[in-house]
Amino acid sequence: MAININRRNFIGTSTKGIAAAGIIATGSGNLIKVNNLEKLFIHQVYFWLKKPVTPANKEKFEKALKELVKIETIVDYHLGIPAGTSRDVIDGTYSYSLLVTFKNRADQDIYQPHPIHQKFIADCQDLWEKVVVYDSISV
Repeated sequence: MAININRRNFIGTSTKGIAAAGIIATGSGNLIKVNNLEKLFIHQVYFWLKKPVTPANKEKFEKALKELVKIETIVDYHLGIPAGTSRDVIDGTYSYSLLVTFKNRADQDIYQPHPIHQKFIADCQDLWEKVVVYDSISV
C-alpha cells in the first residue's frame, strides 16, 4: 500500500519530529542536537539609530547585522524591527533588534571578543545613539 505524502505534510511532520528530538537548525543551516532547549543562553540587543535614519544607514546596518550572525557559536538568531503593535507595555521606539541564542554562556563568551563582533561594533557604533542588552538563561 502506497502512502501519498505531499511536500507540506512531509515538512510539517519532519519539523515536529526534529523539534521533539531537540535538534536546532543554526543560522548556517547546520543541525545541532541540544539536550534541553531550556538551557540556551539568550542574548537580546536593541538598537536606537541616530536620527535622521537614512536609507544608506539602514542598508549599512542591516548588512553588518547579517555578517554578525555568521559567528559559529550562534545557534540561531532573529533580526527585527518594531512590529507596529501598540499597548501600554510595549516599547517600540527602537530601530532594530537582534536576538541570538547560544548553547551556553561559554559560547556567548566566545562571541563577545570574536573579530566579526568587534568589526560590527567598530563599523556601526557611529550609527546608533543607544543600545540596550538583555542576557538571560532559563529559570
